[in-house]
Amino acid sequence: MKKSILIFTILISSSFVMNAQAIRKNFLEMTDSEKTDLVDAFYQLRDMDNDGITTLSDPNPDDDDIINNIGDYHAEYFNKDAIGDGTDLDIHFNLPDEAIRDIFLAWHRELTFEVEQLMQDINPNIGMPYWNSVQDDGYDNSAIVTIINNTLFTSDFLGPFNADWGLNRNTGNNINFLPTNTEITNLFNQTGYLNFSNQFERGKGHTGAHVWVGGVMQSHASPKDPVFYLHHTYVDKLWNDWEIANQSSSFIRTDMLRYDGTYTFHGVTLPSVNPNSIIDSKVYGTFYAENQLAELEGYTVSNTYNSTETFYYQFKIQSGNDFTVPNTKICAFESINEIVLTPGFTAETGSTFTAKIDVSPSARTSHIAESRKGVRNPFNYKIPIVWDAYENISDTAQSNDMHIKVFPNPFFDKINFNLSKEVENCKVEIYNMIGVIVRAKIYEDVQNIELNDLSKLPNGTYLIKISDNKTNEVIAIEKFLKQ
Repeated sequence: MKKSILIFTILISSSFVMNAQAIRKNFLEMTDSEKTDLVDAFYQLRDMDNDGITTLSDPNPDDDDIINNIGDYHAEYFNKDAIGDGTDLDIHFNLPDEAIRDIFLAWHRELTFEVEQLMQDINPNIGMPYWNSVQDDGYDNSAIVTIINNTLFTSDFLGPFNADWGLNRNTGNNINFLPTNTEITNLFNQTGYLNFSNQFERGKGHTGAHVWVGGVMQSHASPKDPVFYLHHTYVDKLWNDWEIANQSSSFIRTDMLRYDGTYTFHGVTLPSVNPNSIIDSKVYGTFYAENQLAELEGYTVSNTYNSTETFYYQFKIQSGNDFTVPNTKICAFESINEIVLTPGFTAETGSTFTAKIDVSPSARTSHIAESRKGVRNPFNYKIPIVWDAYENISDTAQSNDMHIKVFPNPFFDKINFNLSKEVENCKVEIYNMIGVIVRAKIYEDVQNIELNDLSKLPNGTYLIKISDNKTNEVIAIEKFLKQ
């Protein structure tokens, strides 16, 4: 069938700036120009005031570098409660014990939307794409690594960020870190929200991409790698799909760190957001396309964030089932192939709605700022190297004739450390896999140490280091597991 241009105009309006909400799609469906736009936007977000000053030479590196700012914020509040006195708010690993602190899914939804909106200020046609990291059961490891590196980390897409920003990725590692279809199916079989969120956050559906990409992505500062946003857009899609099926997401908290109405970045105070108000991703006008179909339903155009809500998808857009353009509101659909309006789609009298077919992708490119500001701008982040130095430290500790017995190992909620002899004044530090201290305490005249209330720590390998509190000399060091 010959393509045509379909236009509905209920109210003829004066000229306006075309701004987008977002149809978020698999990055594999992106055109070359869309990839260029996204890459350029990431670089420009490192220098939002366009002064050309790089992070390493800027005396206030976070005042115009939103990627650095978010990475540092995420690192500071990643799992702060596990280090503190049990009362600190944090972003990660609050479930299953502390439902009142659970904001993991909602917080990352708001974060992705924040960055997407900033990108649309640069280029109104951008929508955050997603990376579906789920692999078929029985996949070939080497083939999958090659495919991902040849699509996601190519020289014209996310590849150059590794060297430009000093991300230290290590994508040659075992692909088994990534989730399989079976694992995602098991996740979706969780019918209670708290169980779903807890299993999701700690399981491969969320952690897999972080661990497999490695480098900064495996650290608490993971938002400094652009692939973080494609990964968490997919995490958000999975939550969206689960919520559609179960309709049971809920939060005890009514506020969130960073989004409590007090945090200011680049002269703008971020809004106060109740996590319960964003359980439906459509509240922000974000829809997820899949398999060349974008279904736009159950949404009322508000023009809250953009003067015109433009939904673009090069494949099929289908809209109905209570999609409404109210009086005075402005909305547009754009596609290369097909737009279908089904019963339940309403454009009220006094509204402006336009549907355009056969829109060239190149015609949508709209660069507002100079491309790729501050390309060579590596992050100045530091992670303790305690794991790299483990063997040397261990040898030194053994020469002190000090040994540690650990039980139970693996542990779940609590763990005991028995020293081969009493220590007068020592500092005990527990490190996670990326070298961050998750527990620290001073002891006097101690031989047996018991640590309790550890269930909130994520599963994995940890390290205990015991040192003299006066001289900082390492007395003993040992690895142990959490399950």
